[in-house]
Amino acid sequence: MSSVLFLIVFILALFFSGFGWWPSAIAQQPSLRPHIIYIMSDDQGWKDVGFHGSDIQTPNLDQLAQSGVRFEQFYAQPMCTPTRAALMTGRYPHRYGLQTAVIPSAGTYGLATDEWLLPQALKEVGYKTAILGKWHLGHADRKYWPRQRGFDYQYGPLLGEIDYFTHSAHGKIDWYRDNELVKEEGYVTHLLGQDAVKLIGEHDPKTPLFLYLAFTAPHAPYQAPPEYLDQYKHIADPNRRAYAAMITVMDNQIGQVLATLDKRGMRNNTLIVFQSDNGGPRSAKFTGEVDTSKGTIPADNGPFRDGKATLYEGGTRIVALANWPGHIKPGSVLNQPIHVVDMYPTLAMLAGASPGKKNKPLDGLNIWPTLSQGKPSSRSEVVYNIEPFRAALSKGSWKIVWQVTLPPRVELFNLAQDPSETTNLADKKPEIVSDLKQRIEVLASEAVLPPLFLKEAVGAAKSVLFTSVTTPDEAEAIENQP
Repeated sequence: MSSVLFLIVFILALFFSGFGWWPSAIAQQPSLRPHIIYIMSDDQGWKDVGFHGSDIQTPNLDQLAQSGVRFEQFYAQPMCTPTRAALMTGRYPHRYGLQTAVIPSAGTYGLATDEWLLPQALKEVGYKTAILGKWHLGHADRKYWPRQRGFDYQYGPLLGEIDYFTHSAHGKIDWYRDNELVKEEGYVTHLLGQDAVKLIGEHDPKTPLFLYLAFTAPHAPYQAPPEYLDQYKHIADPNRRAYAAMITVMDNQIGQVLATLDKRGMRNNTLIVFQSDNGGPRSAKFTGEVDTSKGTIPADNGPFRDGKATLYEGGTRIVALANWPGHIKPGSVLNQPIHVVDMYPTLAMLAGASPGKKNKPLDGLNIWPTLSQGKPSSRSEVVYNIEPFRAALSKGSWKIVWQVTLPPRVELFNLAQDPSETTNLADKKPEIVSDLKQRIEVLASEAVLPPLFLKEAVGAAKSVLFTSVTTPDEAEAIENQP
């Protein structure tokens, strides 16, 4: 070996030994950009999986939880559209007006087009991107559709609350492939799973894949194929029987996806994330536009208070897991606060996409060190939602739920001691209430107000009033209302 070469090797050896953090830091990063399969269920209760003690059969989700990590403090927004927007943007939905309710079938608005979405960020660094299933981030104008927002391929409903056999809602079919209306037969959950299998089966494993598999199950209407209903004959209530069957159908399709990943040799380099979009509904008025008031509301949120559309734990603490062989410790339980906005920067980092000029400031945090190494979460605050009439926020163990409409109400809970939110401590801890209120007011000052849902509803109401007035003065008065 020449003296020069020897000197180079010697210097490198000294460098690596003296700065041992450098190679270990590199080792902490995945050697390959993973395929990412992000699976979302719709309106699934926290307890409605086998690994949370349910009698509903979910063997594939149970296996993923057993060989991966269960999130026991994973938070989403209290309703569908806001959660999906938070995932796509890494930003709380109050920042772009989607914090209230969901986009209704008559809605004309959508997720702001100046937001740089997760599929756009991943596509820019070489990922093949696909969405199979529910979108619900804008349907009235094509500029809001998935193919216009970074997805190479799209299949399924733009809204999502559809009949599982006819694929229609409110008299119209809501079933598309790559922007084109599709008329075909089949049970929705089967079709989405089969398309996922086909997509993975035809995919070049050398190209990283981002597949957003957004099932409509088990959202109402509660419908399932007869052979699955027969598995739950012991459940007397028809809504609960169908709901359980819907979850099992979804679990079976997830099993088919896993089998296809194994067959293609992709499983060991695939990160799988599963979550519900919000807690299960506990009131018929929050099951959607389909009338379910005549039956039992079947979702079970376990020990957590209330459900979908509320700011209590039952509406926002959701069932979730992650699995990546060799990178996530099997059987681990992550009992630290994680919010759905955290998934954007985490997945972007794993994919090699760095937030830059195209992103607005993210609310999400990179949780990969917590997820893969068990390090303490850097998230000390959880924003449940910021709306003109209510808000909820937690810092550490303390959570405030603040309703400002009449009659106003403030509730304070210690989640570490009272995760079921049974004891209101607001009167006993006024200084904590004051601190959390001040933080909410700061966030509210940053919000888009009024929310787009309310803005459009008020506009529609004005239009109705305008057409019913009898004098020019009345019309002018309505037009000048804020």
